[in-house]
Amino acid sequence: MALSFTDLPLDELRVYSPKLAEPTGLDAFWSETLDEARAAASDPVIAPARTPISEIVIEDLEFSGFAGDPIRAWISRPRSSESRPVVIEYLGYGGGRGLPGEHLKWAACGYVHVLMDTRGQGGNWGSGGDTPDPHGSGPAAQGVMTRGIHDPSQYYYRRMFTDAVRLVETVAELRGIDRDRIAVTGGSQGGGTAIAAAALSPLVAAVMPDVPFLCDFPRSITRTPHDPFTEITRYLSVNRAAAATALHTLSHFDGAILARRITAPALFSVALMDEIVLPASVFAAYNAVSSADKNIEVYEYNGHEGGGHHQWLRQVSWLAERFGAD
Repeated sequence: MALSFTDLPLDELRVYSPKLAEPTGLDAFWSETLDEARAAASDPVIAPARTPISEIVIEDLEFSGFAGDPIRAWISRPRSSESRPVVIEYLGYGGGRGLPGEHLKWAACGYVHVLMDTRGQGGNWGSGGDTPDPHGSGPAAQGVMTRGIHDPSQYYYRRMFTDAVRLVETVAELRGIDRDRIAVTGGSQGGGTAIAAAALSPLVAAVMPDVPFLCDFPRSITRTPHDPFTEITRYLSVNRAAAATALHTLSHFDGAILARRITAPALFSVALMDEIVLPASVFAAYNAVSSADKNIEVYEYNGHEGGGHHQWLRQVSWLAERFGAD
């Protein structure tokens, strides 16, 4: 855990709104990307998961993501035939979907829970992943933050964010789903991905990013002391003439820019001792959300672990108020 506050005072954070310029043609970039993915898609495949768990149904989902690539996810749902609201969850940096049955809290609360595997990740923590990233890149620093950073069309998060939106679209068509009550959530990288999914898909009815990563890149890459943002600074320390090109690419994926498109209810969280995702970057995204129904939970004495189970309990209560779930 950090030993001191890592950023601006809270009163300044609450009004922090950096003037981040949108790249020309941002909406067209994402519209064309998603249209290409839809055109390349095949039907999803769902199979029972191998697990000793009997009181919650767990299924293995394969759906089409970026460029039609096969992406895996776990579906966990209560044993009943009624249509239920959905919580789609995206994972933190370096993690994979793990084993069936590791994430049952949302299903135990009566939701259909869908946990997306993260392409090309899954080797840093947890129980692993099952989804490769078949697309290469030019020279890059260790990790995924600089893969394809020379060109927005080649950047890693173009593929991953597309996967996230395509999962929302896929889930909306499944049986036993209330397509009018789809929420997205995740912590760190998963929170940044949830912001992107809510910004890019009108099917998202609520968004709950926890200590979201991938926001306010210009500030984050110059002030954050730890990985993963420092992957970019290391890359630029070697590729000294690449800063303008890299920042242009990153502006297509910046949560503080994409969040301007979010109109769904939003519940964020931030930790003021976070040395991995600086609080200002979270507030940059939160303050950009255009929804009138938005809240942010502040964990003053926590690092990147944020609110933990306390925040999940807050999410359950907040989402039930908006979805009418038990």
